[in-house]
Amino acid sequence: MTGFTGSKVSVIGAGSVGTSLAYAALIRESAGEVALYDIAKDKVEAEVLDLAHGTQFTQSSIIGGADPAVLEGSDLVVITAGAKQQPGQTRLELAGTNVRILEQLLPEVQERAPGAVIMLVTNPVDVLTAIARDITGLPSTQVFGSGTVLDTSRLRWLLGKRLGVATSSVHAHIVGEHGDTEFPLWSSATVGPVPLLDWEGPNRLSDGELDDIAVEVRDAAYRVIAGKGATNYAIGLSAARIVEAVLGDEQAVLPVSTVLDDYHGISGVAMSVPCIVGAGGPVPVAGVRFSAEEEGKLAASAEAIRGSLESVAGK
Repeated sequence: MTGFTGSKVSVIGAGSVGTSLAYAALIRESAGEVALYDIAKDKVEAEVLDLAHGTQFTQSSIIGGADPAVLEGSDLVVITAGAKQQPGQTRLELAGTNVRILEQLLPEVQERAPGAVIMLVTNPVDVLTAIARDITGLPSTQVFGSGTVLDTSRLRWLLGKRLGVATSSVHAHIVGEHGDTEFPLWSSATVGPVPLLDWEGPNRLSDGELDDIAVEVRDAAYRVIAGKGATNYAIGLSAARIVEAVLGDEQAVLPVSTVLDDYHGISGVAMSVPCIVGAGGPVPVAGVRFSAEEEGKLAASAEAIRGSLESVAGK
């Protein structure tokens, strides 16, 4: 795949996240065709109809329904279906219910779209990504998670606001778990060409202020969920951006979640690190430098994910 023309992305789950992703993919023209699938027939048909009514204003088209045949011909399948995260509930607490959903869903995906790349958005995304790879038997380049792309967007937005620069000029990543043990790579963050820790502008941030920003990013989802019941718009946009990287074979560097193989000594768990993302899925970027403190945090995040994975999957 070298572009979006003729490409197809299928979104499984017509809840708030799935419909936000489908909407974002349509208006950004992330794919030539967007399909929306859900077992709730009336709900999904109404959502598809509502989206279709706006396609005069986009070059992308929308199909969908409760028949899994809509998945056929997909280049990329995005799974958003799953139990909803409740106020005060961690992403890891969702694991058991959503694993059972994947066990029923993934064989159908493989039957209908055997060559498709599969992206997990459902939480806890890191645990589910590793389990999805085991269920499907596919390589980690073909089954991956949306990871900390959204968290990284939150980080860059906050830094841009605090530093008084455009978000697009901030280059920083959140890595590790998409959850409570995630952390920013401050040691490699830059503002334009200037290392963030060397920034001498009028809004220079202290270590304490950087720590506060990291906490705000980590807890952002809980704040949104407490106020409106779900996060949906930003994850929809973030997932659409990943869709574009895959369908456009962009080789874009994004912090998606993939099962690691001796990455800084970590193997067998899915977590987010900077990856080159294209039509062949994600490949971790070699040579990413971590400070000693960051190495410790990465290892701790991996162990937190591994603990949940073992408890859920008996691994």
